[in-house]
This record gives sequence, structure tokens and C-alpha cells, in this order.
Amino acid sequence: MKRKVAIVAGGDSSEWQVSLRSASGLMRFIGDEYEKILVTIVGDNWQVEFSETEKYPIDKNDFSFVKNGEKNRFDFAYITIHGTPGENGILQGYFDLIKMPYSCCGVMAASITFDKFACNQYLKAFGVNVSNSIWLHKGDEVDVEKIKSEIGLPCFIKPCDGGSSFGVTKVKTEDQILPAIEKAFAEGTAVMVETLMTGTEVTCGMYMTDEKEVVFPITEVVTENEFFDYDAKYNGQVKEITPARIPVDWENEIKSTTKKIYKALNAKGIIRVDYIVEDGGKVNLLEVNTTPGMTVTSFIPQQINAANLDISDVMHDIIENEFKK
Repeated sequence: MKRKVAIVAGGDSSEWQVSLRSASGLMRFIGDEYEKILVTIVGDNWQVEFSETEKYPIDKNDFSFVKNGEKNRFDFAYITIHGTPGENGILQGYFDLIKMPYSCCGVMAASITFDKFACNQYLKAFGVNVSNSIWLHKGDEVDVEKIKSEIGLPCFIKPCDGGSSFGVTKVKTEDQILPAIEKAFAEGTAVMVETLMTGTEVTCGMYMTDEKEVVFPITEVVTENEFFDYDAKYNGQVKEITPARIPVDWENEIKSTTKKIYKALNAKGIIRVDYIVEDGGKVNLLEVNTTPGMTVTSFIPQQINAANLDISDVMHDIIENEFKK
């Protein structure tokens, strides 16, 4: 009998549409050896969706559903929610409690990486290069002069706990600081003001199982936009070059750093790490994605293809590894 795999999408952030596109990609990428079923989670509304007209509520006690009078249980959950509750450890904790195997990082790694400032400070202790930054919470008094002196202009202001570049502003002048902070707070509960890093933007994905360690080819990100914003990511305003046109020593350092980060976080499944590489070759962390996008045009499928791997084999590795424990 086929294992039942829940492809869990939706979520409570602005990224829910991206999540549904990733779910559509995973329906294609996960092989037909599995029974693949879409589950959407939006607030308290958890449901199985076979079609627009055929939907069944999820029993949150055991993540099951009833169809035609028969109770159905899942064997595995592939989490592809970008944002809360699927990327910050909440859903991972739930699945741990009901002993449901799932695809991505556990509670600690998910919660650390979900907050960009906390993640940077944690990985800095492992020798990972990060930008200078200031952490702001709602209600904090904003010291514009401190931002100018410690961070400098231009700088980036972004929500600590958001993704897909929602709420991110490249700030060039003093009068843009407060509006940018307000915009970022509309997307998250904390905000990071970050020193601008210049250089070549790249991203590198990898996964590990009990038997193997696979680092994918690196993608170079080239955009004419101010930065790799939502339009660049999802509306084609970017060139994504895989493998990246970078020196071998840069490639080796990026891959080595990605493995270091994976192990420091005790990560699981596929992660993707974004970097800025300065002209001299210094590799600086931008952010870590523990539930990276899996649309048909996302970085990870591109990198898997460039590695001459079959994406259904990668999905098989990730799913079956959880049943060896």
C-alpha cells in the first residue's frame, strides 16, 4: 500500500499564495509511489482538498480526516508553508507531539532561522560572516541617529520573521527610515535594520540523510531591481544562472559554509542558504530557508536539475529517511 503524504500548504502570512504554488510543484515532484494529498492550513481552518468542491476537515487530534465514513491517516507530512505556522517551529512541534514524520527542520532550527536577527547571531558564533544589524520590537523607540552611525546608509530594513521579500525596503535616505520600519512591522513582529552588503548574490541548497550528504550546484542571482524583491523572485525580473559564474574557490567556500550551517542548525530535509559574496571572495550570509520554495521555477528544482539528479529521487530520499529512525 502506498504511503499517504500530506502536502501541507497555506499558512497565515502574506506568503500563502507562494506556498500553494510550492504545493503544486511538490505534487509533480513527489513520485507516484506515494499517495499525495493537499492539506491547507489557514488559521483554524485545516482541511484536505481533493478539488474545489471536495474538501474534508482535518481532525487536529491526530491529523486525520474522514471520507465516505472511513477515517484516513497520513504517514508523512511535507511542510511547504512559507511563514507561520509552518516555518517557525509551531507546526513542527505539533507533528512531534502526534509523532508524525515530516520533511523539514525541527522546532529549534525552524524557530531560530525564522527570526533573521536571531539566526545571524547564532550562526555568527560558528564563524559565519553576517552583516551588522539592529533588532527592533514594536514599541521600541527608534534612534535614527544610531541607525545612521552604526548601520549606515543605504541599508536594508526588513521584518525578522517574514519571507518572499514582503515588507523589505532598501533605504537610501534618512527620511525613508521610519516609513520602512512601519512597512516591515506590518509583516512581522520584529524588524532588522541591516548594513548593506554589496557583491554577487548567490544561493545554495543541500540535504542530508543517514546515508548521504548532497550539496547542489550554486545559483547566481542577477536582477536590475534594487534588490531581489518579490517581483524579481516571482514575476521574472531576474536572471537565475545555475551553476553560478564564480571562481572555484568561491564555490568551495559557499558549499563548505552551507554544510557548516546545516550541521550547526541540526537541520533536516532540504535547506537553501542565500549569500552575498564580496569582490574579494568574502562569503556573507543573507538568510537561511528551511522550507524553501518548491515551485517549478524555484531555485531548488533548478539546482537539482543542474546536478543531473531526478527530483523524485530526492523527494524519495527525504521521505524514506524519516522511516529509518
